Amino acid sequence: MKATLSSQRGNTLVGFILGLVVGLLIALVVAVYVTKVPIPFLNKGLTRNAEQDAAEEKKNKDWDPNAPLYGKNPAANAPADNAKPSKPAEAAPPAAPAPAASEDPLGDLAASKSQATDAFQYFVQAGAFVSSADAEGQRAKLALGGYDPVISQRDQDGKVIYRVRLGPFDSKSQAEQIQAQLKSNKFESALIRVQR
Repeated sequence: MKATLSSQRGNTLVGFILGLVVGLLIALVVAVYVTKVPIPFLNKGLTRNAEQDAAEEKKNKDWDPNAPLYGKNPAANAPADNAKPSKPAEAAPPAAPAPAASEDPLGDLAASKSQATDAFQYFVQAGAFVSSADAEGQRAKLALGGYDPVISQRDQDGKVIYRVRLGPFDSKSQAEQIQAQLKSNKFESALIRVQR
């Protein structure tokens, strides 16, 4: 029994070495075959002529790498500025004289505060989305346009809604001005009024 165990140990080592040598030989044969055999799917007869090169060059010249960012509406080219240079701005007229001090400065201050403060804050909402990725996309488009939008979450009927908003604005006129700018840049928006 001892004789069979010692002979098995020697055979195991020899078998391992033979396996390595055979594996290396197979790898060598495959490497030589792959490098020497011609590529079957290569069209050697296909050559390009000058017309095809010119057409591809024209296509690459007009290629816009930002085309996927425009969304549904195509990119609007900036208007050419062929107009004559504008005249320098005229000097502003002198400031009006300060109003005379009243007898009740605290009463005037309280009256002006009550007239100036609006009971509402205004937001311009540029979208409401079910997916946060869609909201991030809209926020990115607005950020590229020079705006500073904020994404807020709200539960509505058991679903989370992601709102893309600009603001808050203290006056309705400020919010309407931003809304008009968004409309001119082809963004749909809504004016939102919130109690302070």
